[in-house]
Amino acid sequence: MGQKILVVEDNELNLKLFCDLLRAHAYGVEPVRDGREAVATARSFVPDLIVMDIQMPHISGLELIEQIKADADLQAIPIMAVTAYAAKGDEERIRDAGAEGYVSKPISVLKFVAAVRSLLEAAAARAEAEPDEMPVQMEAEAEETESPEPETQEAAAPEGEAAPEETPGDEERGEESR
Repeated sequence: MGQKILVVEDNELNLKLFCDLLRAHAYGVEPVRDGREAVATARSFVPDLIVMDIQMPHISGLELIEQIKADADLQAIPIMAVTAYAAKGDEERIRDAGAEGYVSKPISVLKFVAAVRSLLEAAAARAEAEPDEMPVQMEAEAEETESPEPETQEAAAPEGEAAPEETPGDEERGEESR
């Protein structure tokens, strides 16, 4: 199974279409028909992407997007809104709520799959970039917490003994010779 996608859609035909299309492209899919179950299912399924209908009974997709983006455990999951909304400003409202992608219904199969792929690639690129930042930070923290080295060799020599004298080339060998 490839990357996992949670599909939140109350219309059976659309749900089947989205799930079949995603499965045909080797994605693992978890369908959710009732938006009230979306957050709990996202927690247990841990998807790489959420495809979210906006017009649903009981709770709107906009409300769900806001809930997911407010949840520390779920907020990093990209959301692609799929909606029949066509009014001016709707896409902006949906993106302002936190959706990273937007596809209008009726969908173009090619555009739908391209949008899914693009969002997953962007999320993977972000995930790869995050670990690169950690070693630099961890390295800096390690330098701060390491026990300080003696400032001079004389300070490191036991009492009553003279520190060995440096010979030319010690600087080039660096830490290996010490």
